[in-house]
Amino acid sequence: MVDPIVVPRSEHSLSRSHIDPDALKVLYRLHKFDHIAYMVGGSVRDLLIGRRPKDFDIGTSAHPNQVKRLFRNCWIIGRRFRLAHVKFGPKTIEVATFRKLVTPGSEGDPDPAQPSEPQDKHEPRPRPGSRAIQRDNTFGTPEEDAFRRDFTVNALFYDIATFSIIDYVGGLKDLEAGLIRCIGDPGERFLEDPVRMLRAVALAARLDFKIERPIVDAIAKHRAEIRQAAPPRMLEELYKILRGGSAERTLRDLGDARLLAQISPELHRHRSDAMWRSLRALDAYRARFDSAPATLTNPILLGSLVVPIGLLPGRHDDPLKLGALPVARGQVESLRQIVSLQDRLLDPELPERAKRGLTHRSVFDEALTWLEIHGGAPVALERWRDFVAHMGERPAPTDRRPRRRRRRRRRKPPASDA
Repeated sequence: MVDPIVVPRSEHSLSRSHIDPDALKVLYRLHKFDHIAYMVGGSVRDLLIGRRPKDFDIGTSAHPNQVKRLFRNCWIIGRRFRLAHVKFGPKTIEVATFRKLVTPGSEGDPDPAQPSEPQDKHEPRPRPGSRAIQRDNTFGTPEEDAFRRDFTVNALFYDIATFSIIDYVGGLKDLEAGLIRCIGDPGERFLEDPVRMLRAVALAARLDFKIERPIVDAIAKHRAEIRQAAPPRMLEELYKILRGGSAERTLRDLGDARLLAQISPELHRHRSDAMWRSLRALDAYRARFDSAPATLTNPILLGSLVVPIGLLPGRHDDPLKLGALPVARGQVESLRQIVSLQDRLLDPELPERAKRGLTHRSVFDEALTWLEIHGGAPVALERWRDFVAHMGERPAPTDRRPRRRRRRRRRKPPASDA
């Protein structure tokens, strides 16, 4: 039993006025029904250092099915990590039950999933003999939950009942020192979940923090393990990095740690000034917004990485090879169209009829965003914005392919008993 550091409201800067109103609704309702309810993780960390959180996550003593009974707008997702998602329009507040740290093979599931509940398609599938945690539904106390988290600065809690900050692992001290430190042995934690190596580098880059030496040494020893992570999950992590505002530094640091070589040998080999300039432009665009704008679509993010280093395939049917990362062909095709429109967007003599035709293209808005980020042509960009503003309502794109309906398989009739 560890006595936490408890910082009362009068001694910290985190105000409820900075918390998302819908997250507050969830916290208050959980507390009203006698459940412990904390705001947890990155949202607490970011608010304490004056940053705007991307998400507001909640930890609670309520089990997922108990959360679902309290909120009609709640869905339970996942099998390896069962989570409650409380929906407010397009916004999702993630609610996780406090868990304890488990060892491989000792995982429990006291609150089993229902067959009808959606599962997370990015859940990793550890190989036989792996030391990765394959299921983590062994519920515990707030203290146990703090010690199972990855880094100390991500293990801070905000208690809605007392408005105090609770720290079991020294996260406040590390936050003040600007240090990324593992909870527990870094090597063990990285073997449990190799993606933590990537997150350590990305978090340090985003916050401009230093990484403690034991983490650096553990990454050098275990970096090849990151190839065991599920490729869709790794691709999603890459998109998060590109969308996060510190893409250039993160990719540089991943290259220096030789993690990038494990994730995508192609990207590692083609690191160049052209790539860094492109990522710098992407970061500059992202810095204009409090949170990632909808204009930063996956094709835009992907293109900022691969176009300047010549990795975009020239032919429609050629796949984009980035290690094992499963980049969708549709996104590659959208990127190819975005890039192909740039010469026409830069042409000041383009006839009005041709301009109107371009605005009907499904990738037109993304092509304008690309021009804004990478085009270096503010006059052309302003000219197109004026043109669109005077057009009035634009018709729906005419070049979208209709989605093919999948033919349902006929079930064979059961064999009759003879």
